[in-house]
Amino acid sequence: MKNKSQIIALIVSMTVFGTVGIFSKQIPLPSGVIALSRSVIGVLFLAAVMLIIGRRPDISAIRKNLAKLILSGICLGANWILFFEACKQTTVASATLSYYLAPTILVIASVFIFSEKITLKRAVGMIATLAGMILVSGVIGGAEGVRGVGVLLGIAAAFLYATVVIFNKLLCDMNAFDKTAVQFLVSALVLMPYVLIFERVEGTVLTAGAIIDLLVIGIVHTGIAYALYFGAATVLPSSTVAIYSYIDPVVSILAATLIFREPLGFTGIIGAILIIGTALLSEIDTDRFFKKKEK
Repeated sequence: MKNKSQIIALIVSMTVFGTVGIFSKQIPLPSGVIALSRSVIGVLFLAAVMLIIGRRPDISAIRKNLAKLILSGICLGANWILFFEACKQTTVASATLSYYLAPTILVIASVFIFSEKITLKRAVGMIATLAGMILVSGVIGGAEGVRGVGVLLGIAAAFLYATVVIFNKLLCDMNAFDKTAVQFLVSALVLMPYVLIFERVEGTVLTAGAIIDLLVIGIVHTGIAYALYFGAATVLPSSTVAIYSYIDPVVSILAATLIFREPLGFTGIIGAILIIGTALLSEIDTDRFFKKKEK
């Protein structure tokens, strides 16, 4: 298996991303405020880590990639706003399903931008993961509460997220810490006016548990997970990133089922197995395996 460390980092980040709903659901704040807090806490955490390890930002690399960093940071912040709004406008399942068109968009775009090839194995994997995502989401069967506006917002968020990943691939000579910190900073600047204009927090009281949940989201789910994800996504092929990205929604729905007792059902279980199984099989060198068997 090639790029083993990057694949492990990708799996860890996707698993961590999948648990963010457990923590955010217990925080009595508007989604925009939580998203802004993620950005601020995330960038402060990364800055603290760099200070502790004695690593200075590569200013020359940041200047060289400044335009791309700003654009990607704006896309990241707008992506969070659209996704959270999609969850408000429709069911979480349909919002998640539409949002996770991002990996497919990324693979298609990479064919034209990076001249990446989609092998038959990858194409089958993409179709299998999309099928599994539909089963897990519960959209089949006409789930109540599915609204077109929310789905369109989720798709728009998917395009923005795919754009963020593409920008990260276009960044030259930058490490994961620098690029992630700058993007979080720009994201915070984008989210701040949105929160000031549209969100209201008057009268909200945060318990100690809610504050801890917010810190976990900012440090673990944002600072650490995004550093791992962007570091891996820059190196790995877009098709690999696309397939493994489906671990996130599967973990999210499984966690909600186990912790909040939200029903998953037989089709959901089959979908989860299909997605995770496809992700693992996509990285197995089947040709080499069969050659060994022939010997």
